[in-house]
Amino acid sequence: MRHHLDHRFSIAPMMDWTDRHFRYFARLISQNAVLYTEMVTTGALIHGDKNRHLRYDNSEHPLALQLGGSKPDELAFCCTLAEEWGYDEVNLNVGCPSDRVQNNMIGACLMAHPELVKRCLDKMSGATPLPITIKHRIGIDTLDSLEFLLDYVGKIKNAGCTTFIVHARKAVLSGLSPKQNRDIPPLLYDRVYALKKEFQELEIIINGGIKTIAEAQRHLSYVDGVMVGREAYQNPWLLSQVDTKIYQDNRRQELNRHQVIRAMFPYIVQELSHGQHLGHITRHLLGIFHGQPGGKKFRRYLSENAHRKGADIRILEQALALVPENE
Repeated sequence: MRHHLDHRFSIAPMMDWTDRHFRYFARLISQNAVLYTEMVTTGALIHGDKNRHLRYDNSEHPLALQLGGSKPDELAFCCTLAEEWGYDEVNLNVGCPSDRVQNNMIGACLMAHPELVKRCLDKMSGATPLPITIKHRIGIDTLDSLEFLLDYVGKIKNAGCTTFIVHARKAVLSGLSPKQNRDIPPLLYDRVYALKKEFQELEIIINGGIKTIAEAQRHLSYVDGVMVGREAYQNPWLLSQVDTKIYQDNRRQELNRHQVIRAMFPYIVQELSHGQHLGHITRHLLGIFHGQPGGKKFRRYLSENAHRKGADIRILEQALALVPENE
């Protein structure tokens, strides 16, 4: 039986950002937000270091593994790995616009091949009882009409997938870089609303440009969930409102910013003892004091010192001391 996650709020999979260190940090701030891994290609799991790509801390649940690939049998095998490793969901990436993944038929280019995507989803859902979800754009290149979007979802919705995470921008696969694809194509939220209106039976999650909890709440009047990307990373204190305002969950005593950083100390000490470098972890903490007195000093001190040879938890303690605790 598939137990679908509560997707009212989730943090987007972001390459180089949503690694296990950031996810541990994010979970300290919100207990309910659904977390996603960075995209992991099927080739990396089949031929590479599974432990490196799949390990996580148990506190990260609910946690979804995002896969990149287009070969149904390989995706199915990777779904069995996700189940074996204890993930709560597997998500298929049909939204990444980079040239590198296009060359391997991964990401947004798959929006031009709905029948292949359907075969992939069929195989994935047949390989595991875990829920299978998909993340895609509203269109690509000239395939960017509402009619195209409705037709696309209509073709793949019966392939064992009922949750569609939709980035409300089209992807331009030639002429724009991946970074430009995050900003230049306009956001068309109404397209995602129309998709939900057409397919009431599906769970539709909206993604793209969402910066505040108030914005998230407005979107929830039209769709089933919101996924926030860069803002959740660059201004992670946004997550402190998720449990109470999105999930109406008041069970836990909220930590303030300083307490969240101190709660990271045991995890960081443990990771350092296993050979991790301090800067690889603390780079994810730089935005915690965004807009707060001392926040710039905190960021500067960590940026200048955490990557030095032998840097340990004392560096983070010294950075934290630069920020007044007035919460």
